[in-house]
Order: sequence, then structure tokens, then C-alpha cells
Amino acid sequence: MPSSKHHHDDLHKHHDHHHQHHPHAGHHHAAPDSNSRAFILAIILNIGFVAIEFAYGFVANSTALMADAGHNLSDVLGLLLAWGAAVLAKTQPAGRYTYGLRSTSILAALGNSMLLLVACGAIALEALRRFQQPTEIPGLTVSLVAAAGIVVNGFSAWLFMAGSKHDLNIRGAYLHMMADAAVSLGVVLAGVAMLFTGWYWLDPALSLVIVAVIMIGTWGLLREALRLSLSAVPAHIDLDAVQRYLASQSGVTDVHDLHIWGMSTTESALTAHLVMPGGYPGDAFMDHVAQQLREHFAIHHCTLQIARSTSRSRCALVS
Repeated sequence: MPSSKHHHDDLHKHHDHHHQHHPHAGHHHAAPDSNSRAFILAIILNIGFVAIEFAYGFVANSTALMADAGHNLSDVLGLLLAWGAAVLAKTQPAGRYTYGLRSTSILAALGNSMLLLVACGAIALEALRRFQQPTEIPGLTVSLVAAAGIVVNGFSAWLFMAGSKHDLNIRGAYLHMMADAAVSLGVVLAGVAMLFTGWYWLDPALSLVIVAVIMIGTWGLLREALRLSLSAVPAHIDLDAVQRYLASQSGVTDVHDLHIWGMSTTESALTAHLVMPGGYPGDAFMDHVAQQLREHFAIHHCTLQIARSTSRSRCALVS
């Protein structure tokens, strides 16, 4: 009868400690409290800016400013979505949700990337319409309001910069704010140019360039979010390297039924069968393997099953 050793409780208990102190800084992520503060501050700043931008756009009869205010409002909704997922991801396992609600962060990253693409489509359509029907735009007003947008969105993006490197959900929020800052910069440049030259076609032209830049960044976010939602191996984990590491352990003659997937945008899990003819190697061996998987491969939760042979324990998913 194969023996098994489960490490979920132990790894969950010590997760934060190891991520603060092990040498692989590439797998760290920002503290949850700092992310919550970033979300609250960014949401408040952006709601205030949306109200001001729309009001100035209405007074100046600038559809560009009012459209950008609508775009910024969609980003506020994106921030609320990402923040909600970040909070839900901390819930403890309960009832039928044996992993808690960690995967909501993956859904939020997916939703945020789709929101960005929809916003890009709306901006592109408006830009194409303006090519056909150029309208006079008050360049000074547009430039001043857009300059304020650079400050607000740039500061909001800075709040998420640290967490964006290691959390796909936070990266979605970061890209939203960077996209808005880029849009605002383009509007400032177009406003100044139109003020001195009267070349109103610059507004839609720059809009299309900015849309292209945003879509390039968003495509990577969408692709990784889709992969995680399909339980693919997270991009930062080398599946072959994990396979080789497990196979190299003393007493292991074969490794099969190896599965690695993302439980959230920051946590990953592993299950594997280790064929060890000598039988169960003891708790010290299992604890050591679990620690190495956590520290060197950023795999936070693992379940390892020991089998004496491969005859009756092959993966049911492999035909």
C-alpha cells in the first residue's frame, strides 16, 4: 500500500515567513496591507480626477476629455475588481472551497486585461471617427487637465509598482494606471501642438499610437491570466527543472503524475508520485523536499505520494 505525506497545512502556516527570508527575491510579493492601502488611495484619487476631468470636458465642450473621463471610470471599476479579488484571495479554506477563494485573483487579472482591451477598442473607434470629422479642440484646457492626469495616474501606478512584478492581479492594476498616464501624456502633447499649429488630426493620431502600446502590454497579461485559469504551469516555474530535481532525490527511481498549477496570481501548488522501492523515506525527507520546492521553485503547497512501483499508480490523465 503506497504511503503518502501531505504538506498543505505546514506550508500554508509558514508561507509568509519563507517568502520574506529566502534568497530568491524574484518570488517575493508586496505585503497585503500595503496593496490594500494602494488600492484605496488609487481609487479615491481616480474617482476625484474622473469627476474633475468630466466637468472640465463638459464646460470646454471637449469630447476628448469626456471620453477620457469615461475611460478612467472604467479603470476605477478595474481597480475595484482587482482589490476585491485581492481581499477574497486571503479567505481561509471553508466548506466546498478547500483552497479558499485564491483563484479570484486570476479571474480579476483576466477581467482587467479584457477591460483594457475594450477600452482600447473604444479609444481607437473614437480616434478613427475624429480622422473623418476633425473638430476644434481648446488645446490649453485639454493640456492642463491631461497634465493633472499624468500626475494622478503616474502616482497610482507607482503605488502598485512593487507588487506588479510578482502578482498578476496587481500587474493588471499597474497596467491600467500606466495606460492612463500614457494616454494623458499623449493628450498633453497633442494639446500643446494643436494650440500652436491647429493640427487637430494629431489628437486621433496619437490616440492610435497609445492604443498600440497599451495592447502590447495587455496581451502578455491576458495570455498569462488565460494560462493560469486553465491550470497551466505558472510562467516563472520550470516544469522540467522540477521534474529533474524530484528525480534526483536519493531513493527515487521514477517521478510521474506531476502536476503544477497556480492557485492564485501569487501561489502555486504541486502534486506528484515518487516511486521509491525502499518505501516511505520518513518525515525529514518529505519536509526537506517541500522546503526546496518552496524556496527554489516558488511552489508553496505540495502533496507527494510515495509508491514502491509504477504498476498501479500511473496518471489517469495520460492515455
